[in-house]
Amino acid sequence: MRKVFGIGETVLDIVFRNGQPEAAVPGGSTFNSMITLGRCGIDATLLSEVGNDRVGSMIKDFMVKNGVHTEQINTLQAKSPVSLAFLNDRNEAEYSFYRDKLEEHPDFVHPELEPDDIVLFGSFYALNPVTRPQLKGFLEYARERGALFYYDVNFRPSHIKDLGNIGGNLWENFEYADIIRGSRDDFHTLFKLEDVDEVYRDKIASYSRHFIYTRGSDPLSVRGANGFGKEYPVAPIRTVSTIGAGDSFNAGFIFGMVRYGITKEMISRGLSETLWDRLVECAQSFSADCCQSRYNYVTPEFGARVGKDIEK
Repeated sequence: MRKVFGIGETVLDIVFRNGQPEAAVPGGSTFNSMITLGRCGIDATLLSEVGNDRVGSMIKDFMVKNGVHTEQINTLQAKSPVSLAFLNDRNEAEYSFYRDKLEEHPDFVHPELEPDDIVLFGSFYALNPVTRPQLKGFLEYARERGALFYYDVNFRPSHIKDLGNIGGNLWENFEYADIIRGSRDDFHTLFKLEDVDEVYRDKIASYSRHFIYTRGSDPLSVRGANGFGKEYPVAPIRTVSTIGAGDSFNAGFIFGMVRYGITKEMISRGLSETLWDRLVECAQSFSADCCQSRYNYVTPEFGARVGKDIEK
């Protein structure tokens, strides 16, 4: 089976509703995606860090329970990060982060990686100058071995003050990516742009020809090689929480790439409309399942059901 590798931070998400804590669950953007993939039977490995505390042990135990490999998890002499997520009346979250500041992070031991294995990276972790050397070292290693890269921009407004120091890392991430996903909020925050074709033409196409542009509950857009473009409606659902919705979308799209045998060569040639339809449908179904629970990932029941497609 093809392997999926994610690189990103881990945190403990404490979720508040109406000013009161409702749940405490392991989280982190890439972490959430990898938990979803593990629940769906994908060979999933996370490269990340935890603190040497009870929260760090809990996060690693949670990964093992959900089928995600922990061999590339570094344990730091620090406290594990904590995130407070405050849900509004639309079940959208506003975040506050609490973490120890470390000047240096240990290198990762690079795992065995084969051509067309998939690498997921994104969010501020992929831009942060503090973790950049470790991340870039792994991306270079993976590129040399023919990996397929999926990059989720996931840029929060709280980091706009750092843009002067990390802007070069953003363009470099675009260069690595075979597929780029970003939200309307990401590109408005970064560039004050919202029109998908303007974003694609001016910011994406010279780096990657394959672009997924999401707008929450509004239709999402795909722009691809050979002039492909299509809009996809988002089916209305009753949400419990949108935390992890985008992460589950990413996991669903990657699951689809494994399920339908999407290779780096196929990406370079350009995907057919039928394949785009299948991949987006898969991604949307994962996101919808996540939004209907209070957790950051698809439910175990959903994972067991769709995982049967991989077993076949």
